[in-house]
Amino acid sequence: AHHSVIEGNHKHILQPLLTIISLGLYFTLLQASEYYETSFTISDGIYRSTYFIATGFHRLYIIISSIYLIICFLCQLKFHVTSNHNF
Repeated sequence: AHHSVIEGNHKHILQPLLTIISLGLYFTLLQASEYYETSFTISDGIYRSTYFIATGFHRLYIIISSIYLIICFLCQLKFHVTSNHNF
């Protein structure tokens, strides 16, 4: 996407961003359903607690990254990012 910004190719910027946002949201939904369907809880022992903590931090990372990419997508839709003005 960065090379497309430099080249000014608007279509090739939006498509990868939208794909990555969709995959991030899909992953978040899959992990939420996994949490819902699991037979153990965070209070079932150290190993299961570690599982919930590790996957929880990963889910938080994915959610924050998806929000950032949505902001980038919206900025690109409004043409705030150009080949001369990019971040």
